[in-house]
Amino acid sequence: IASHLAFSQGGAMRSQFSAVLCLVVVIVHSGYSEVVAQNLELPKLPYEYDALEPAIDAQTMEIHHLKHHAKYLETLNSALTALRADEATKYLAKMGVDKALQHLSEVPEALRGPLRNGGGGFVNHILFFEGMAPNGTKTPDPSEPLGKAIDATFGSFLQLSDAFQNLATKVFGSGWAWLVYDTNTAKMSLMSTPNQDTPNMQPNMLPLLGLDCWEHAYYLKYQNKRPDYIAAFWSVVNWEVVAQRYQAATTAPKAEL
Repeated sequence: IASHLAFSQGGAMRSQFSAVLCLVVVIVHSGYSEVVAQNLELPKLPYEYDALEPAIDAQTMEIHHLKHHAKYLETLNSALTALRADEATKYLAKMGVDKALQHLSEVPEALRGPLRNGGGGFVNHILFFEGMAPNGTKTPDPSEPLGKAIDATFGSFLQLSDAFQNLATKVFGSGWAWLVYDTNTAKMSLMSTPNQDTPNMQPNMLPLLGLDCWEHAYYLKYQNKRPDYIAAFWSVVNWEVVAQRYQAATTAPKAEL
């Protein structure tokens, strides 16, 4: 028996969101019943835990990935399993994480919180981790599409940096700061989301760069000095990935997990 699973992902978005999905298909020939069990797996980081030092320390990265990200994944998988177990909600589990988060009103109340927090946390951390690289990468060239869009939207790269620093500093409690592309306006903008909410919950908002402003992302090294953490993050941003996300957002339909 051959089984095939494909996601409608394009170009760079495919590499960002190749968050490994295991598919197990069991066919029971008596009565020809089919049982399908799916579990998302924790993606590996594209660098070692100490690779982002001194901006982000190895202990924080390891705990963040193996404990926090893994817990969001566990919560998500449990919610998806419960949705698949009910014929009335099975369709939600087949949507893909992004799209399911856009249909929370259709999710049973008992599963709505776990799907929102687990799914959002899973997606957000993939975007965050893959948006960084050791020592960062070269900032966007003003002559290239991403650089042109930054200048047109914010005035300059420096003004984007200042605006992002200000936004992330003001995120109240636990949440995220984002650079996004709005398909409705065909423009970039900055936004924040509370808790583990993700821009993907709004179909028109495509995340290009995200910063985790939860204390677990920085407290071991920076304690209450979040502005220092934000400045350090800016030094390890992978602008090549951001440029790939921008290109995918402006040239192809939104990809889903």
